[in-house]
Parts: sequence; structure tokens; C-alpha cells
Amino acid sequence: MPRLILACCLSFFIISVATAEKNSEMTPKLLKGPPVVVQDSFDKKTLSDKFATPKGSWKVVDGVLVGKELKSDKHAAVLSYQQPNRNSLIQFSFMLDGTKGFHLSFNHAKGHLFRVIVDTESVAIRTDKDKKDPKSEPLTISQTKSKIAEGEWHTMLVEIIDDQVLVQFDEGPTIIGLHPSLAVDKPNYRFVMRGESLKIDDLKIWAAE
Repeated sequence: MPRLILACCLSFFIISVATAEKNSEMTPKLLKGPPVVVQDSFDKKTLSDKFATPKGSWKVVDGVLVGKELKSDKHAAVLSYQQPNRNSLIQFSFMLDGTKGFHLSFNHAKGHLFRVIVDTESVAIRTDKDKKDPKSEPLTISQTKSKIAEGEWHTMLVEIIDDQVLVQFDEGPTIIGLHPSLAVDKPNYRFVMRGESLKIDDLKIWAAE
């Protein structure tokens, strides 16, 4: 598998001059030509049975998936797409529309693994605490300042190869992180948000060996 060389630390960023937009065409840096296994533009009024919505409200409205936190849950809204993966690429469009950010979260077979954290001021890749290990602590393996505007569409692409995670936006930062714990099988892709509204569209997932 290809690797990117990181100098002095596990993070860097490249500020792009591109204009943020919906369903931008983006070029992977790690994965070359894997097959598309999921493509969903939310043209149907109901979600496919691959989606699970354990927390919050997740509905298709005018061809866009809209997530909202519910106060009665006393928990962030969570949407899961049940697609086993290890090395893969996921791309989607999003709009912060009543929320300051969201997490793209990945689990391993027994619990939380890591997440990409996006908000209006920064982007980070962070491993999750192992709840079964009292000595475990979350570890930020890459982070950069960013300006992700609210009320506008953006396109985000995340590549995962073994112990590497690379995140790109159609405008804004490119960020990469490394950690040995990431090189495991993952059962799904999860969106986690708080607030009034996160809009998602044009979901695509590619799989790699």
C-alpha cells in the first residue's frame, strides 16, 4: 500500500483555493481505482436498510439526509451505515446548518476506535478511549485549524489504508494521521452530531484490499 512521508510530526495541512461545493470531484492520494461499493444520493424518501439510526432524528428531506439531535435522547445524534471495511475511501457532501460540526466515527469489533472531528474552526483525527481499559485516553494524532463555513455545501473525502488516515476537503485543509491501532477491520461508518441540523448528500464508499 502507498504511504505518505510525514516530517517531524503526524500532521500537516494544505490550504486550497478551490470553491466549496456539493459533490465536488476529488482525487484520492492513497487509494487508486478501488471499486465503488456504495453510492447514495438520497433520491428515495426513506433510508436503505443499511442505515441504522440509534440516536437522534435522521430523515430524507428534498433529496438530502438531515440529522438532528433530540433533547429526549440526552445523547448526540448517531447515524450508522452498516458496511464492513478495513481499507476504504468514503466521500460525501455536508452542510453545517444549525450545528457547529460533526464526527465521522469508526469502530472496531468491540467498541470505539477513532474519529475525524470537523467543526467551523478545526479538523482533527483522534483515537477513542478504550472504555474497558481504565488507563486508556483519547489521542489526537493530527489536527489543524480550518474555516469550514456554515450554511454552505462542502465535499469531504476520507481515505483509510492500514494505519493511515487522510482527510481532504474540496476547499480547506488536507490532514493525515498515523496510528497502529487503526489497521483493523471496522464494521461500519458512523456520523455523530449535536445541534439543530447536519445535511449530508452524495455518499460514496470505495473498498480496497
